[in-house]
Amino acid sequence: MPIRGPVGARTGNIARMPSDAPTDAPATDYRNLLQLEQAQLVAELSELGFDDGKTGLDYDANFADTSQVTAERGEAEALAGKLKDTLEEVHAAIGRLDSGTYGTCEACGVAINPARLEAMPASRFCIDHANRS
Repeated sequence: MPIRGPVGARTGNIARMPSDAPTDAPATDYRNLLQLEQAQLVAELSELGFDDGKTGLDYDANFADTSQVTAERGEAEALAGKLKDTLEEVHAAIGRLDSGTYGTCEACGVAINPARLEAMPASRFCIDHANRS
């Protein structure tokens, strides 16, 4: 029977926590959740023109309203910055999965609730410490 949870013995890509009681529910594949989120972030960055080292979409130099172009470029750069930060968090979470520390609160060392990890797979903190930052 699979055991649900973020830390502990691992089988394949599924992190398991030995302290959770066995259930009939399937174990959550956190690696898959993180990889899906990673793919979505990369796709969004690509749509904004920030893939492969690019610095954004190209705008027509002859466009009449340069202030609108400037505003749109600024919005795209701000959004791309947030997406890149989130992508870094996802990469770090995958690293924690690989090292066996995934699902442990970085502040107190307590296991992060599996429901929180399902909703936010790159979470670094338990709900108590997430609310403090």
